[in-house]
Amino acid sequence: MEHPAISLCVLSTAGGLMGFYRKKSAVSLIAGLGVGGLYGIAAYLLHGNKDWGLEIALGTSVFLFGAGVARGVPVRFKKAVPCALTVLGGLGSAYYFKKYKEFYP
Repeated sequence: MEHPAISLCVLSTAGGLMGFYRKKSAVSLIAGLGVGGLYGIAAYLLHGNKDWGLEIALGTSVFLFGAGVARGVPVRFKKAVPCALTVLGGLGSAYYFKKYKEFYP
């Protein structure tokens, strides 16, 4: 269950670094490292079968989805970054919500 969190951690961190290097956007760097860090913490907790791993992964996915929608609506989803954030956040949210429902019936 930690594999999607690890993948999203790497993608979020890489996206934040890419946004910083290409556009000199400190906000992208902070957001990418923050979201990537939360996914990393969730992956660590999920791997050790510890408390709060699933909840952190689900919350971070919902946050990523919301950020993608908030960035995509003004540009009508015609730019790649908001679309990628929305898709990754939506997929992560759906996966971790499904796992949450399986774990807490």
